[in-house]
Amino acid sequence: MNRRRQPHNLLRRDALRAASLILLFSLLSSCAAPTQPAPQFPTFILVTRDPNASPTPTPFQPSGQMDTPVPSFTPAAPASITSTFTLPPPTSTSLPPTSIPAPVTTSAPPPANSARTNYILYTTLDFDAHTLAVDETIRYYNNTGTALSNIVLSVQPNRYGGAFSLNSLSQDNVTLTTYTISDQRLTLNLPQALQPGGATTLTLGFNLNLPAKSASGLFGYDFNQVNLIDWYPFVVPYNNGWVLHDPSFFGEYLVYDSSDIEVNLKTDSDVVVAASAPAEQNGDWTRYRLYGARTFTLSASDEFLVSEATAGSVVIRSYYFDGYKSAADGILLAATEAVSTYEASFAPYPYQTLAVVQADIHDGQECDGLIFLATDFYAQYNGGTRNNLTTIGVHEIAHQWWYGLVGNDQALEPWLDEALSTYSERIFYENNYPGNISWWWQFRVDYFKPGGFVDSPVYGASSQRSYVNAVYLNGAHFIDELRERVGYGNFAKFLKIYAARYSRGHATSADFFAVLRETINVDFSDLLAKYFSTTY
Repeated sequence: MNRRRQPHNLLRRDALRAASLILLFSLLSSCAAPTQPAPQFPTFILVTRDPNASPTPTPFQPSGQMDTPVPSFTPAAPASITSTFTLPPPTSTSLPPTSIPAPVTTSAPPPANSARTNYILYTTLDFDAHTLAVDETIRYYNNTGTALSNIVLSVQPNRYGGAFSLNSLSQDNVTLTTYTISDQRLTLNLPQALQPGGATTLTLGFNLNLPAKSASGLFGYDFNQVNLIDWYPFVVPYNNGWVLHDPSFFGEYLVYDSSDIEVNLKTDSDVVVAASAPAEQNGDWTRYRLYGARTFTLSASDEFLVSEATAGSVVIRSYYFDGYKSAADGILLAATEAVSTYEASFAPYPYQTLAVVQADIHDGQECDGLIFLATDFYAQYNGGTRNNLTTIGVHEIAHQWWYGLVGNDQALEPWLDEALSTYSERIFYENNYPGNISWWWQFRVDYFKPGGFVDSPVYGASSQRSYVNAVYLNGAHFIDELRERVGYGNFAKFLKIYAARYSRGHATSADFFAVLRETINVDFSDLLAKYFSTTY
């Protein structure tokens, strides 16, 4: 889409304001008593909220504003296996139909001595050619409690015809010759069963020939941006079978274990990289290390501009394009407020940094330590917080807790992260802009006349609109009524206990309500009957 450019006189005026503010801060510092520490200011131009700023006229609607079903997804043909040496052919070219297992759960937190899967990747990105060469090492620990005769990995790039090429594959330094790869699923048939408590090292070499990004998608390249989301093979969770759900149009369908990830990157010197973790030098490589995360995401552009601020010890960076500075600084301020609010309300922020990234998409998207927001939201921004950029932005930030810290089965029980993140928007407003609460309910929720069972899976909706109305918006109404029923203080206590207990694990609906009943002795069975299809 065409980018809106700020007129040069506006850019000049911004520069003059910045210079005036810097001079003012210098004068204030020089007048301070010498025994006082110098004040610390964010490195971006300070933004103040205009209470009279024009709100966004139209609430955000999902991609396409659909009330009718979209066509069924037709996956690309499985990518052919190519290599720098000859790999034996896959043992089969197709897999039996995927059965949907029960949602992933850990009825109790993982043992303190259990080891997380860890990933080390060495990645060379040719930004202009839209290609990557990757060497990946996975150290997998069998915490399933059962002997494993195979290991299943998700390979999302293989869903894009010709995007993924596997060059090498080994287990504990021995080439693996028995495996299948079909659509998103790579199954490694192990020569010897991996016993409970055991560990193994998997090594993969692969290339990505990135596809052009679709209008509504994220993975791939745009005219000025490369987005790497779900870009490397990862071991899926195990719950009486490997959990890799069929793709869905109406919401996220992947489930992730918490893992430790190191990415070492080489790319063009003029490319700015937004990442899930802070950058550090590792010889000729730029290294990023992320601990206890679901996945690692990168976005790269040779046109990124960057503003920075902090919320406590968390460094927050806003990555944006020319012409959108006002919106970028506005969402940066909202991000600092959201991180501070959610830390006080839920748990400490799970990572070291947060990247807020502008992208040409139709929506927002959460990733660990990084969120994407649609350029349209930036273009609509007129100041203040009554807008899609703020509501969707703080929603995606809330996912750092409800998805990143506390995992769930996004396909079968999406309300656990989506309803909580939607209601977290209200918690943001009540703590920072309480005069906007009524506006938020009308603009964000009730405008769409929500209804439907809150615990609907992503496969149960007839349209994107009906899915969002049930899971996100009716979910927000359920949580609000539940909070009123049990009391605000009790509910705040419950959220902190819930976040702590399932930190870096998975929770189910049953877990959610078990912790609630354990924490608060209040009957809410009528609310379950009203909003849920299942009694928990």
